[in-house]
Amino acid sequence: MSKTLPVSETLECGVVGAGVFGGYHAHQYAKLPGARLAAVFDPHGERAEALAGPLGGRAFTDLAAFLGAVDAVSITSPATTHAGAALAALAAGKAVYVEKPLATTLDDAEALIARARAAGLPLAVGHQERMVFRAMGLFDVPEKPVRLEAIRRGTHGPRNLDVSCVLDLMIHDLDLALALSGAEAVSVEADARVLHGPFADEVKAEAIFDDGLIALFEASRIAEARERRMRIVYPSGEVEIDFLTRAFRNTTPFALDPDFNETPVGRDPLGAALGAFVAAARGELDRLPAEAEEGARALDLALAVEQAAEAG
Repeated sequence: MSKTLPVSETLECGVVGAGVFGGYHAHQYAKLPGARLAAVFDPHGERAEALAGPLGGRAFTDLAAFLGAVDAVSITSPATTHAGAALAALAAGKAVYVEKPLATTLDDAEALIARARAAGLPLAVGHQERMVFRAMGLFDVPEKPVRLEAIRRGTHGPRNLDVSCVLDLMIHDLDLALALSGAEAVSVEADARVLHGPFADEVKAEAIFDDGLIALFEASRIAEARERRMRIVYPSGEVEIDFLTRAFRNTTPFALDPDFNETPVGRDPLGAALGAFVAAARGELDRLPAEAEEGARALDLALAVEQAAEAG
């Protein structure tokens, strides 16, 4: 169990990065019970102020000063800055929630995990799709999947171009495959397209796991329209999920919740994940929805896909 942080009755929460996801996190902290949005850090002071001010928080352009004003931190800045910001926060004794990916190298991921363990601090990773699966009941299915097909497509935009579409998009589905199977990938093949360089904008991959699971993944950020679908085949049937419409088809004999969208977790996966993080930071929860070690496993597989795509 992580140690209880020396916090007041209200957890002082901060957000690193005043972009789109920073806004999501800041607004969640502003309304979560037992927490408040205390501060926002961004190198661009006007962006930090525009986000923090209306929510009653302070704006910072100095990371050390920012860390001195908070108990717990969300890292929502570009992926290539995750490790550095998270290490600084952990070194300052703060609980940390890192939006995916946990880091962009395994060495950095392992350094984060080691620092969090040594300090006894919660280190969560933002794999929010797990919350959707939990609300549906997929993690309670007593069979392991034998085949998984995942498609995650988006249109071209200016965000997240510091990494490939594997670390930006596909990593969600890689994490879900790992969480459902509990197995390890033993073979990975992939092909990539690069249009806006230097990183892959579209990747198709196949992974074979040591329990026999065959998983196909496709991610694109240059598609004509958004698409988020997954098909999970079990020995007794299959489940098809549309993440955009939040609808699914289930032919297995196992009950899934058709009204999961009406549950608190289903309605607001990010809010549920951050609520669990706040509880963990207060020493009230032993298990985070996505632990740092699980984020590292997803990163390991994502990097294997990138390597296979480069080789292909």
